[in-house]
Amino acid sequence: MQSSWVDTTVGEFCPFIYGKSLPARARDESGSTPVYGSGGISGYHSKSHVEHPGVIIGRKGTVGSVRFCDGPFWPIDTTFYVTKEDKLDLLFTYYLLKSLGLEKLNSDSAVPGLNREEAHSIPIKVPPLEVRRNIAKSISCYDNKINLNLEVNQTLEQMAQSLFKSWFVDFDPVVDNALAAGNPIPDELAHRVEVRKKAHALPDFQPLPEHIRNLFPSEFEQTGEVTFGIEGWIPKGWEHKKFKEVIDKYIDNRGKTPPLSKEGYPLVEVKNLPANSNFPLTNSEKRVDEKTFRSWFRQYVREKDILISTVGTIGRSSFVKDVDIGVAQNVLGLRFGKLATPEFMFYTIKGHRFQHDVDSRLVITVQASIKRKDLNTIDILLPNISIQSKFSEIVDGYLTAQYCRALQNQTLEANRDALLPKLISGEIELDSADKSSANQEAELQGV
Repeated sequence: MQSSWVDTTVGEFCPFIYGKSLPARARDESGSTPVYGSGGISGYHSKSHVEHPGVIIGRKGTVGSVRFCDGPFWPIDTTFYVTKEDKLDLLFTYYLLKSLGLEKLNSDSAVPGLNREEAHSIPIKVPPLEVRRNIAKSISCYDNKINLNLEVNQTLEQMAQSLFKSWFVDFDPVVDNALAAGNPIPDELAHRVEVRKKAHALPDFQPLPEHIRNLFPSEFEQTGEVTFGIEGWIPKGWEHKKFKEVIDKYIDNRGKTPPLSKEGYPLVEVKNLPANSNFPLTNSEKRVDEKTFRSWFRQYVREKDILISTVGTIGRSSFVKDVDIGVAQNVLGLRFGKLATPEFMFYTIKGHRFQHDVDSRLVITVQASIKRKDLNTIDILLPNISIQSKFSEIVDGYLTAQYCRALQNQTLEANRDALLPKLISGEIELDSADKSSANQEAELQGV
């Protein structure tokens, strides 16, 4: 470590400032200024409490969480915040605070809280400003690439969900076919007719290719259940089935935790089904060795199986690409293929109607949960297999592209997290850090 590094404390280097209360009823949600609580952005407002970028630290609730905001923001009273005149120095401060394990400083077991004086007393070593700037540049190269991948994946996911909604919720191709054929359309779908007529009138309107359009019917039929389809109306010939009739197989491993090891196959728990990705995280800290993987588990997932959480964050789902994983308790594997394609069912499960039906079947005890027998009773609208297959053909490309970027992000995050403590501690010196920044940026451009 270079002699120019200074021994100091968190409080001396980056004193925490208390956030300011802003109740939800007092917010102007039409504004664009993010409002930060300890759990992240909790809403928006038309005014800011801090006019420039800052670091937000969780004080109550999600204790010790650390977030960076690149513009004006409003940190509420469950947070602290830090500001710096130099943006790269602020970014260094963000990385420094993330490396300190502030989440472990919970001063109140009943109501989690971060004590400011305790946090301020943490001893740290701080390099000169130019070194801090270089460290920030180095690590931000990783974060910039990670965020770009997330943005691309979000766009791909929006495309997939929009297609699913158009075909299987709003029934746009069926409405279009009925209009073209002059077939009667139920009054309950009149609003969809107006939407489609307006869409057709747009100069950039592109109809579905004829070979896809011909897969869809041109009439509707009434199911007699007003909560199904659009007020009971569904495309003619589509089927109304229960989940138990559609699923081929459940993958359920005993509801127990297997013997764990330091290395081996990742054990996928509920927390490994992320909200911002369609795929389970395979960098789980919990692992099982080869012997346990081959002998303890009763069943194994296959590619295109779907994982769904049954306890905790209930109903969250992931699409399986990597089959070398173990499924933990509170996670069910779902296999489809005979009556329904995996991709179609994945987006059905992610859809608003299915999630609503899951919520209505929760068993509330110490912790909310849902049972297989209750999943089995959920209603599924099933188009013919040729329509499902066409949807799957299109969406498979979106999912594959998302998966490649999700894997890339896991690697980038691992490399970033390995490099950060070495830079923060001075194990990598100024010259190395400076060179590292340039080299990483060049490498990331080619990833």
